[in-house]
Amino acid sequence: MTAAQSQIQDQNAIATHPASTPRCPIGALWSDGACDFTIWAPFAKDVEVQLVRENRLLKLDPNGQGYFRARVHDIGHDSLYFLRLDKKVHRGDPASRFQPEGVFGPSSIVDTSAFSWDDQEWRGIELKDYVLFELHTGVYTPSGTFDELRERIAYLKALGVTAIEIMPVAQFSGTRNWGYDGVFPFAVQNSYGGPQGLQQFINACHCEGLAVVLDVVYNHLGPEGNFLGEFGPYFTDRYKTPWGQAINFDGPQSDQVVGYFLENALYWLEEFHVDALRLDAIHGIFDRNARPFLSLLSAAVADLARRSARHVYLIAESDLNDPAYVREPKDGGYGLHAQWNDDFHHALHALQTGERTGYYCDFGSLTHLQSAFQQGYVYSGQYSAFRKQRHGAPPTDLKRSQLIVFSQNHDQVGNRGWGERNAQLLGFEAQKLSAGTVLLSPFIPLLFMGEEYGETAPFLYFTDHSDPGLGKAVRDGRRAEFAGFHGDREVPDPQSHSTFLSSKLNHSLSTRSNHAILLDFYKALLRLRKGHSAFEGLDAADIECSIAGKCLIVRRSGKAQESVMVFNFGDQPAPYSLPTPIGSWNKIVDSAEMRWAGPGSDVPIEISQSSELKLTLQPHSFCVFAERTSAQEAADVDSVGLCDKKHE
Repeated sequence: MTAAQSQIQDQNAIATHPASTPRCPIGALWSDGACDFTIWAPFAKDVEVQLVRENRLLKLDPNGQGYFRARVHDIGHDSLYFLRLDKKVHRGDPASRFQPEGVFGPSSIVDTSAFSWDDQEWRGIELKDYVLFELHTGVYTPSGTFDELRERIAYLKALGVTAIEIMPVAQFSGTRNWGYDGVFPFAVQNSYGGPQGLQQFINACHCEGLAVVLDVVYNHLGPEGNFLGEFGPYFTDRYKTPWGQAINFDGPQSDQVVGYFLENALYWLEEFHVDALRLDAIHGIFDRNARPFLSLLSAAVADLARRSARHVYLIAESDLNDPAYVREPKDGGYGLHAQWNDDFHHALHALQTGERTGYYCDFGSLTHLQSAFQQGYVYSGQYSAFRKQRHGAPPTDLKRSQLIVFSQNHDQVGNRGWGERNAQLLGFEAQKLSAGTVLLSPFIPLLFMGEEYGETAPFLYFTDHSDPGLGKAVRDGRRAEFAGFHGDREVPDPQSHSTFLSSKLNHSLSTRSNHAILLDFYKALLRLRKGHSAFEGLDAADIECSIAGKCLIVRRSGKAQESVMVFNFGDQPAPYSLPTPIGSWNKIVDSAEMRWAGPGSDVPIEISQSSELKLTLQPHSFCVFAERTSAQEAADVDSVGLCDKKHE
């Protein structure tokens, strides 16, 4: 029995085992010169496969529950085909693995299982060891392809990241898009390099010890080339999303829709060896079933992890501040593994920039950042002025290794009208302060491409829709959204090619002046996070936070060593003292030192006092002290190389 036949047998079991998570083979599965076509099209009476090059028309047989199937022999593994519905409409396959001519062209048969992997010993890395680097394939390199992306792996490894997170690669209309307008969820974007290009990139990452996280979108599909609604009830009008029709996860015939997206998730994890999926905006996934889609997904992924002996994770993007999503199923949760923590970003951003528009009106005080450091969420049931209602739930059972924090990401930069990064919004000292706050936090850090050297190119919103009416609607909508901001200055046209080109990164900046210094600073902070005993154990450490004036003081006690971090968010030098009893401490980070292009620091390298010692921290700077326990700890400090041996 072939793998495709086995999957078909599993699919036939769905009617008798509705509570299980059976595999749902869909699309064109090729093996040994034959191809099994499985199409879910309950809205059609007849479904045929039109082989383009061979000029053959093949009828699929109805197989119950809206499925049509047939096995076709003597067919190439790269044959192009359309699906003909009721002898009228020609469409690409909803489960197409490749769209070489774009969203309106034919689908291509692809044997993704034929790729020769070199990562047989790879088992992934533990989530607590993730340092994420988010990038957009199209703008991260000049060509915007997986091939050129492979050439950046050595740089990213040297930076100190351990997991590369790629924004969505599902086929979208045109050649440039953020990726959240994908309309063929199984097909790898043709302009990036298609499925083989993605497999080659992931294989290369694993050979260098880097995990790969793929951003997937299960809350909507894009507007152009989206024909799934012609095949079956993939969508519902019972719920609304800001981006398009909601997915039908809990209405009539939703079992097959659930099966479609479960199969999609497992496809990336199995056929592409992806280590984790970042689930976009799960607050836009509406499912009132007793056992909802996200719960079924986590069970299926847990089973895959057991069978393959791999570390495989699901990471949720959510603004709900609801710990239930990462709570264990036995405790009534969904069983996802981690979630983005917007509160940490908002608290840090509002504090550093002074912005108070939109959701930033709920933030801006140092106490908000204190709460974020102490417990993860800022809002855990309190009233939110932005939402005009209470927001969140207490994160009492959340582990720190289940929260991902950042000072920048694609949303927080790109959803600004002009795509400004921290390099445009903050001074150099404040950028270093931001880096220290995120990278030395007791959570999983995420960097957004280019922030490590202060990239100056914006990250703008860009599209490439071929429909002039749709392009105009996107353009007008973007302008209306930011009307009144910055006077008469218009936001860049998303449809313009120049908008896309201006978002391309300029990696050569990383070798120049303060950009190079900032890059070295990021590298040193990541070495410290990984290599110093004071920062071991995200979940086991005790965290105590206090405020002194404009300074946030964080005391972290682990099994091996204690550390104290002092962050000055003020515009003036700030006096502070280390906690008593003072004891003996090594200064292991001082962002104000001249070696980091700072104004200079008078804080000594070593402190040994039995009484309170007053120190002064420069504006927008931070210091980190580690309890001196042995000669080995001094060696640890030397190895990470964050502090000068003597005062400037």
